[in-house]
Amino acid sequence: MALSGVENLARLPELKKRLLWTLLLLFVYRIGIHIPVPGVNGPALASIFEEAAGTLLGLFNMFSGGGLQNLSIFALGIMPYISASIILQLLTVVSPELKRLQKEEGQAGRKKITQYTRYGTVLISLVQGFGIAVGLESMVSPIGPVVSPETAGWAFRLVTVITMVTGTVFLMWLGEKLTEKGIGNGISLIIFGGIVAGLPSAVARTLSFMSEGVMSPLFVLVLVAGMVGILALIVFVERGQRRIPIHYAKRQMGRRMYGGQTTHLPLRVNTAGVIPPIFASSLLLFPGTIAQFSDMAWLNAISDYMQPTSILYNLLYVAVVIFFCYFYTAIVFDPKGIAENIQKQGGFIPGIRPGVKTREYIDRVLARITLWGSLYVSAICVLPMFLIAQFNVPFYFGGTSLLIIVGVAMDFMGQVESYMISRQYEGLMGKSGRVKGRR
Repeated sequence: MALSGVENLARLPELKKRLLWTLLLLFVYRIGIHIPVPGVNGPALASIFEEAAGTLLGLFNMFSGGGLQNLSIFALGIMPYISASIILQLLTVVSPELKRLQKEEGQAGRKKITQYTRYGTVLISLVQGFGIAVGLESMVSPIGPVVSPETAGWAFRLVTVITMVTGTVFLMWLGEKLTEKGIGNGISLIIFGGIVAGLPSAVARTLSFMSEGVMSPLFVLVLVAGMVGILALIVFVERGQRRIPIHYAKRQMGRRMYGGQTTHLPLRVNTAGVIPPIFASSLLLFPGTIAQFSDMAWLNAISDYMQPTSILYNLLYVAVVIFFCYFYTAIVFDPKGIAENIQKQGGFIPGIRPGVKTREYIDRVLARITLWGSLYVSAICVLPMFLIAQFNVPFYFGGTSLLIIVGVAMDFMGQVESYMISRQYEGLMGKSGRVKGRR
């Protein structure tokens, strides 16, 4: 009988253990969000973030799970690690040495690349942490300075940078442990946990604005209906596939005839998943966040042009999302390897010759559906900017956050289901690998 439902966790102790590890590590992450960096006036900083919707600060705060608003030890979030991963993946394409490490040296090569990513994370965290520390000293809220003149100085900057870098390194370790001991991708789960944790405050803020008359009940109802519609669209597209039929010729081995069946090769519309919007946000937030905390005129001009509601930011965002949709799809999907495997197994696509022609056909189909997938991801992700700019919605509604929530949740549930199915089959097999009951 197929295993399904929460009641089956007792029959799968290893799955239960992994789920508990996932909840425990996410709980540790949420505790760290509320541990502030020393020397900062919390209420003064919070008052600045009250008007941060539609700004770089608001967007960065969303990805840090509220850590930037609290200026917690996790204020930088996991974005420096993602930025370092982007840089290493781009360098892998142009650097023969890194490409050799990734492909020829197997697990040992991947460990070295992971180590380089960690070094890059520390370097990026140092730059961002120092920029934020210097910027905080010049920030003044309606209720006073964020950092008092007595506290400001190199001692404050050093403590702030060390605290933020340590917090980011700990988050990086936490994400790796989540992947190892929990279920799903640890980095994605951390971002997912931070966004979900901000939903109750967004609902409370909406109700507050509605009671104050800032937003009408009809407009809130339209927003809720829109969110449900976007949610349905995301689920529909994320499950969307282009199925390429594959026929296998009959082969005789001894007295038996094998093959002759027909199957299909599923190509997802959005093969890259939630990676492109996360990468794009990380890449565009890095220079803008440094500029936001600086009092230099030219950096402030960059910050003004790179506000999330600006046309320039959204055009760059769409371009970067489309680029990473193709780039990440090329990394995770190998048409050449798939075509070779189909040919080795005696399969073929109707009307397409095996080998090179099959690879070209798969590559062509994948490029076409990736275009539509990238346009879908771009449209979903720029939606909040449009709502903030045109309708003064005071928070990030839908878009990147909703795409990440749905994508990570679907991936998490898919892995849980696969884990349960695999354990069910293991339970039906004896120690010798034969089905129990056979003599």
